Amino acid sequence: MTNKTNLNWKINTLALHGGEEEKFADSHLMPIFATSTFSFPNVDVGKARFSGEEAGYIYTRLGNPTVRESERKLALLEGLNLMKNGVKVEGHAFATGMAGISTVLMALTKTDENIIATNPLYGGTNYLLNGILKPYGVTTTFVDTAGERGPERVNEQVKNYTKVVYLESPTNPNLAVSDIEAISKVAKEQEIPVVIDNTFATPILQRPLELGASVSLHSTTKYLNGHGTTVSGILAFANLSEEQETRLKFVKKNLGATQSPFDSFLVLQGMKTLPLRVERHCKNAQIIAEYLEEHPKVENVYYPGLSSHPQHSLAKKQMNGKYGGMVACELKGGIEAGKILQNNVEIFTLAVSLGCVDSLIQHPASMTHASVPKDIRLQGGITDGLVRISVGLEDSEDLIEDLDQALAKIT
Repeated sequence: MTNKTNLNWKINTLALHGGEEEKFADSHLMPIFATSTFSFPNVDVGKARFSGEEAGYIYTRLGNPTVRESERKLALLEGLNLMKNGVKVEGHAFATGMAGISTVLMALTKTDENIIATNPLYGGTNYLLNGILKPYGVTTTFVDTAGERGPERVNEQVKNYTKVVYLESPTNPNLAVSDIEAISKVAKEQEIPVVIDNTFATPILQRPLELGASVSLHSTTKYLNGHGTTVSGILAFANLSEEQETRLKFVKKNLGATQSPFDSFLVLQGMKTLPLRVERHCKNAQIIAEYLEEHPKVENVYYPGLSSHPQHSLAKKQMNGKYGGMVACELKGGIEAGKILQNNVEIFTLAVSLGCVDSLIQHPASMTHASVPKDIRLQGGITDGLVRISVGLEDSEDLIEDLDQALAKIT
């Protein structure tokens, strides 16, 4: 039994039912296929599946029904309009977000080649570029890709051996916004794929593939799962050459960092409510950002939904008129004031990660971005006093009251 996806469905229907094209034993939801391997009715079928002549499951590292459903759903959410125009969009799930990033960059580069990357970047990505790929001879040029001059800066740094432009937009943690469409045009002119970490925006707000990027990836640990119950990753790709696509699949299969069926099941449940949750995240984050901007003990607030944000107009156009659930701020008392705030909140949880239904708060310089060299960190605007807030789904009045009582303890 199958349920073919209707490409004319709206976003909530797509999140709930999209990609659910395999049914087993009349189950309402996709079951968890907790099996390492799949049997063949005879040797000829086994041979046909291994050769690719016949579709079917072989071994969970190579494919699993639960995992495949999450991959199909993400591909639809990221590339629906491309699919309507006959463009192939394909999803691939991974054990972690970093496993997805590693697989893509290892597939698209080799020794003596170059990556152009946004500065700042998530600390784990930075460590991959500087601590793992660099010793193998893959160099990275860090560029401020944000705003109107971002595409020009990227173009200035392109070399004849540049093979990837890697973006985060909005950036982690200071919420700078890059013009994905304009940068993709610059890269496309030189046949360079654009890879973007779309974790902060989610496909509900931003669809990079439809703006010209080749790969859009996520830590599904964050918004796609949304409940803090899994560590996993996923990506969707389009606009890759046949050689690049083949290489990506080869590296994924043989590197082996594939997603477990149980994690896929949890992500699938999260994706069903993603549009509703993102709407509430955005609403609460806007309220919190406006509150912090007016507070006398706050020096700076970074949120694309504020008119004071340098890329507010770009974010409004690129992110579907909403701005995400992440807010960053600097307090006038610097790092010590930030410690007082974070140590005294009661509703916010002092923890890394983000995108959960409940609100989190943390200190990037000593936590998520501790592996980033200080000079690069400061160039990217990640100061010692920066505080990152993942705004959850609580009542905004309660969140403001909690921040208010914690900020009052700063003298």
